[in-house]
Amino acid sequence: MQESSYLKGRDDLIGTLRKIPFLQSYEDRYLRSILELSKLRRYTPGEVITREGEYDSWLYVLISGEVTISKNEEEIATLDKLGETFGELAVIDGEARSATVHAASGSTCLAIDGAFLDRLAPADKPEFEAVYYRLLSGILATRLRSTSEELSRLKQEREFLNTL
Repeated sequence: MQESSYLKGRDDLIGTLRKIPFLQSYEDRYLRSILELSKLRRYTPGEVITREGEYDSWLYVLISGEVTISKNEEEIATLDKLGETFGELAVIDGEARSATVHAASGSTCLAIDGAFLDRLAPADKPEFEAVYYRLLSGILATRLRSTSEELSRLKQEREFLNTL
């Protein structure tokens, strides 16, 4: 992994952040706060980004490339679009990583230190947390809908196979 230093003062990246659906609704001042506690990380194909069962507090936003997500060594998803996120569950609940993420190609991620919420000025914290957790809930709602559709499809497939 190649890693930048924290991105404090990198206002040149705000335009890039505005292209990421997860971050579009933030005001510039909040984007600057996020950048202060973020790093750019570049991964080579096959490199582990996060490992199932390990603890850390980083939320990842895919900037370029492709990553695969596996659970119990079984591939369950591929992410390849600008702004797709992973790692949010560990940030929300502080539990161990629920899956392993590998770079499937050369990949660049914005790694956001989830502990940044603890570092916000008390006056900024309520508003920022409200926006942050609303955005996270949107990501999780989208994933839950997708998972529910997949579960329904698999149940129908199983029922069909049981009739044979």
